[in-house]
Amino acid sequence: MANERLREAMLKVGISTFELADKLGVNAKTVERWITLDRIPYPRHRHALAAALQEREAYLWPNAVTPERAARVAESELVHVYPRRAAIPFDVWTRLIRQSTEEIGILVYAGLFLPEQVPTLIKDLTVKAQAGVRVRVLLGDPESEAVAARGAEEGIGDAMAGKVRNVLAFYNQLRGVPGVFARYHGTTLYNSMYRFDDELLVNTHAYGFPAAHAPVLHLRRLSAGELFDTYADSFDRVWSSGRPIWPAAVAA
Repeated sequence: MANERLREAMLKVGISTFELADKLGVNAKTVERWITLDRIPYPRHRHALAAALQEREAYLWPNAVTPERAARVAESELVHVYPRRAAIPFDVWTRLIRQSTEEIGILVYAGLFLPEQVPTLIKDLTVKAQAGVRVRVLLGDPESEAVAARGAEEGIGDAMAGKVRNVLAFYNQLRGVPGVFARYHGTTLYNSMYRFDDELLVNTHAYGFPAAHAPVLHLRRLSAGELFDTYADSFDRVWSSGRPIWPAAVAA
């Protein structure tokens, strides 16, 4: 069976079998076998191929990594565990935002703390979007059952919906900025997420506790890893189910 993922990745970046072979210092027939016979390259070649094709090893060769190594890689993707969200230093937020070059994603019910804790948030997101970074903001739909349930679980009732409306006053300043997209979602939110390119802060949720009092996982994507992508894929699923808060200046 052919490795169609590898073939597609090569087509995507416009590199030929001979060019790739020359780049890796191998015979063109070797590269052809990697494609047509789904032969798995040596680890050093997998790393180089993934970098050249801008894809993850785990995607190109899902069976190449043993369960034992996959577990070790997952541990390596975990940069830090904060016992609660409030323990994240201010400079971590500002560094992650300002170092982003491709993607910033915010998935919360309200997340009112963020524009309050990072006073330059709206300015920073505007600058990033103008520089070509895609900014996606997902807020809980204040009319949804999920937001009402979360408010009840935290013992604050309708105040949760009120917090969503309050935070929207901040994000409305981004309305019309090309590259910034905002949607409401009505999903059960198992984690709040904050994505900055290949780094991700996952604020776990615990029943009856506000998100500020729950642990946060700081993840960094590795080519052979799957932990980061599990959460990134979850973000994309919620995004797909959302509805625009206001018309985007450029189609998402």
